[in-house]
Amino acid sequence: DAAIAAQFTACVVEPVLTSLAGGGFLLAKPAEGVASVLDFLAHSPRERLGNADSLYAVDADFGTATQTFHIGPGAIATPGTAAGMFAAHERYARLPMSELVLPAVQAASEGVVVNDFQGGIFDIVRPIYAEGAYAEVQTGTHFRQPALADSLDSLAQEGEELFYRGEIGARLVELCAEGGGHLSRDDLTAYRVIDRAPLVTRYRAAVLHSNPPPSAGGALIRHTLKLLEQGAATPQEIARALSATLAARSSILDDSDQVTRGTTHISVVDGEGNVAAMTLTNGEGSGCLIPGTGIMTNNMLGEEDIKPAGIDNWQPDRRLGSMMAPTLVLGEGYQAALGSGGSNRIRSAIVQVLVALLHHQSEPDAAVKRPRLHVEPQLLSLEPGLDAAGFSGLVGVPTEIQQWDVQSLFFGGVHLVRHFDDGRLDAAGDPRRGGVGRVLGG
Repeated sequence: DAAIAAQFTACVVEPVLTSLAGGGFLLAKPAEGVASVLDFLAHSPRERLGNADSLYAVDADFGTATQTFHIGPGAIATPGTAAGMFAAHERYARLPMSELVLPAVQAASEGVVVNDFQGGIFDIVRPIYAEGAYAEVQTGTHFRQPALADSLDSLAQEGEELFYRGEIGARLVELCAEGGGHLSRDDLTAYRVIDRAPLVTRYRAAVLHSNPPPSAGGALIRHTLKLLEQGAATPQEIARALSATLAARSSILDDSDQVTRGTTHISVVDGEGNVAAMTLTNGEGSGCLIPGTGIMTNNMLGEEDIKPAGIDNWQPDRRLGSMMAPTLVLGEGYQAALGSGGSNRIRSAIVQVLVALLHHQSEPDAAVKRPRLHVEPQLLSLEPGLDAAGFSGLVGVPTEIQQWDVQSLFFGGVHLVRHFDDGRLDAAGDPRRGGVGRVLGG
């Protein structure tokens, strides 16, 4: 219930990161049941119906760097979030959907004040969010979304049929047809949530459950942890393990059609021991709102990392994969849920928090705030607290080092909750991404 309500609300209060027209994964374990992954990520269209003009590039300014994103009707893949929420509700929830959607409807109708973090994200992707309700949004704006409030309320009353076979779906298909996109009515009606068995890994004294293939995140995290298990798991060893995992990536998994962009993560555990980790994405958004709904569509087909042939050469009728890796930890006397946003930094962020939690026995808040590093094929990035001199000349690690002077959302945003067998609860939100940890009730 809490995870579903939080997801609907996230669509309102951080719309750059998630949307009803996006997708994601829920990894859940009932207190007396087995863990399962609901895969509701976006699915590529069954046919190529669009034209080249329906996909175009925009530049986003990150201050220290500029990144090119591809948006437009041709970037829209079949959304899964709405179906995922109703599948999760049917399997796990107790409260009626009309009640779970109320906080989101209220936030969209009455409006929220855009905080510094969300305002900063809007500034970065301003070329994508330049029309409609988003055009004037900035830090301090009292942001109302009445059309989205109506959509959320109608969805709760009418169910997922409204999105996939009803009026919202019809408007989405019309948007794509008029703009040269690929999505058809058949794509929407054929969409299904996939029930997957988690990828299970034993690390130190814990059993980990994470996102399985075709997504990449869980497999890469498992490979890195196996390299670290017998050592001291120092920052230098972590850098080497992450580098080795990158080098072995092609032998670990099939990298075709992976999406890696902006994400929201929600972790929930209750006093009964029910636990859920949910990670969601809308890419960066396609720049196209479903008319009259306030719903921003995804740009999953515009991901630069889609393989094997690049932009606009995706494989038809295929469930996309992702770096997203919602994770459960079944430890000695406790269980925990965690995950991260952060594109391809998700894997390195989760690895480092798991190492701090399980290898060094850090408390959740300390594990989340611990300085992080990230490895790309030619670059090692370090947060403050990790000295570049300690990595200079390190064998098996990139020689180019970027020393950051502040902790940054670049290094992910890990949100962690934990439930002990004796009933105690704790939580940690990542300050890098405005994360908040809350323990409610008593």
